[in-house]
Amino acid sequence: MDHLENQTDDQTVYALPRIGSPAPHFEAVTTHGKLRLDDYKGRWLILFSHPADFTPVCTTEFIAFQEIYPKLREMNTELLGLSIDSVYSHIAWVSTIEEKMGIKIEFPIIADLDREVSTRYGMLMPDESNTETVRSVFVIDENQAIRAIIYYPMSAGRNMDEFVRLVQSLQTTDKHGVVTPANWRPGDQVIVPPPKTQEAAAERSQETGMDCVDWFLCRKNI
Repeated sequence: MDHLENQTDDQTVYALPRIGSPAPHFEAVTTHGKLRLDDYKGRWLILFSHPADFTPVCTTEFIAFQEIYPKLREMNTELLGLSIDSVYSHIAWVSTIEEKMGIKIEFPIIADLDREVSTRYGMLMPDESNTETVRSVFVIDENQAIRAIIYYPMSAGRNMDEFVRLVQSLQTTDKHGVVTPANWRPGDQVIVPPPKTQEAAAERSQETGMDCVDWFLCRKNI
């Protein structure tokens, strides 16, 4: 489902995607050829937008995204960038990054000249810019559901460690049926979801193998 909200005579208006909803379908021209969302089935995907090619903050971000890309791929996770620049601009920019900074950008970048993908994903913020996408991040799981959405202002470069940590957390909670506490890192204790009945809450205090502060806050190792 493409999150279609309504249609006027001159444009289609899409509802903003939400956490837990299916990721909006797309088929787009990229630096690696034409790609569709369906090409990523069975893998996690971080889809992110940047304001423009050949800009200083975006350049530092792309270098940083490339640095975490091998780690993400170990986690069955792909990267896909986007801006409303042309594919020729993307190719020239990543070639400049490789020539001047010695970093080869290995993941594809969508050339969203018609703003189709950025509109479906709510990457355009008219109050921030009428011509550029903001720094948005969408984490999409292997079933193509949106699991996390993060927006940054155009003035602030993103923290790559958090994206790795976020995917690690989501994959851990899916696998073990737990949740993760603030500042969690792999190897830290996780939180056992709290009981949903009074009887289960009373039984929780008798369970072993957990560190409990109270019935509603128990941690364990996995």
